[in-house]
Amino acid sequence: MFKQARSTIAAFALALSIGTAFAAVDVNTASSDALRGVKGIGPAKAKAILDERQAHGPFKDANDLSTRVKGLGGKTVQRLEAEGLTIGAAPKTAAAAPGNAAPPGAANSAVATPVSASTSAKPVVVKK
Repeated sequence: MFKQARSTIAAFALALSIGTAFAAVDVNTASSDALRGVKGIGPAKAKAILDERQAHGPFKDANDLSTRVKGLGGKTVQRLEAEGLTIGAAPKTAAAAPGNAAPPGAANSAVATPVSASTSAKPVVVKK
């Protein structure tokens, strides 16, 4: 009984650590606490990133981040990206363009599908 409980607790702890290890942190929207959650960013680097972002706006890419923040070279930024740091929002897909329908199965889509008025369409009546 004790071994099974210990195994369950160990599996739960492993699942939690994996879930937090791969959480993406966007350098353009993250708070100081979120930035410090990325392995390799301490309080001083988080402050430097936030100060630079506030003074000169969002970072365009990894090169922009490494150029603007003192102490963050190209290799360091690559390592931070491997640890979950992202730069900029996720790229927009064609589905998000106006007039395009959402992909099948997309939940909570903000894209509206145009409805055309048809004189031949008849209402559907559902009987219980």
